[in-house]
Amino acid sequence: MNPLLKAVLRLFAAPRVNMREDYAKVRHLQRQLASLPRPRYRQASWRTIAGGRDSSIPVRVFDPHEKRREELLLFFHGGGWVTGDIESYTPACATMAELTGATVVSVDYRLAPEHPFPAGFEDCYEMVQRLLEDPGLADLDGSDRIVLVGDSAGGNLAAAVSLRLHELGHRGVRRQILLYPVTHWDHDPQTSPFESVRHHGEDYRLTSTEVQDYMQMYVPDPEARRDPRVSPLMAADFSGQPETLMITAELDLLCDEGEAYAQALAEAGNGVRIHRVEGALHGFITLPRFSRSLRDAYEVINTFLDEELPADAGTDADAGTDADAGPDSARPGTVP
Repeated sequence: MNPLLKAVLRLFAAPRVNMREDYAKVRHLQRQLASLPRPRYRQASWRTIAGGRDSSIPVRVFDPHEKRREELLLFFHGGGWVTGDIESYTPACATMAELTGATVVSVDYRLAPEHPFPAGFEDCYEMVQRLLEDPGLADLDGSDRIVLVGDSAGGNLAAAVSLRLHELGHRGVRRQILLYPVTHWDHDPQTSPFESVRHHGEDYRLTSTEVQDYMQMYVPDPEARRDPRVSPLMAADFSGQPETLMITAELDLLCDEGEAYAQALAEAGNGVRIHRVEGALHGFITLPRFSRSLRDAYEVINTFLDEELPADAGTDADAGTDADAGPDSARPGTVP
């Protein structure tokens, strides 16, 4: 990347805060920013879906002005399992509904540190399982239209839910879209296996220190961070996963681990497409619609949703793969 452009992007980096001390202030600021005047979008509606725990799980439903597809995008928001919520992600979800022409359902899962792991994961898992068992809860005729979507920590939750469904022998969704997800437990530049942590862990939108703070609040027990429900790359079995679109950001410290997870899925015979958004920072899905990074991502997302699914999507296919393939390459067992 052009050095001048890199210097300019550093100017837009988030102010550095002690996340463990200031997470409540960050939540408040996110909600204030989300409430600023924006282009009009169709009013979202609140619903709750009864679950197995004492309280139901709230969701917010976003319908596009013009519905162009029948898929339901079940969305898990980012924010390091600590910040971010339905309110702060309302503009992003409204944009998602309009740019895809699909209904988006945003899940209000519980946040750490008030509710550490596995609370948030359990909420997301329960929501997916309930909708797969009874798609009528979301006004769907069948569960094959449910697409899991998550960004950052939400992408982590989506991947972990799909792995867990297969592990327990339950049917999963047929498609998932993972946006720059957390897939590994180690983000210390001294010990991380990923070069992007060392290259992009200090200068841009998200730092390695912040990710480590988030992880400590979400999973206080260091040993538990190796659990595949926290670190999907630690799973023993990657087979039987949905058709997957992995979107990463070039200047994101999570770039390499997201692509490594996609490669692991591909090597296990799953259909995978990897798309790296050049020049993009972490969290770009929340940018305004005129953002080049956002437009780039939604062009790929819509192409992915338009593709006809193979009959064995989400099952243990025997397709071969090319483990050395890079972003956006077509290879056997992947979405071209």
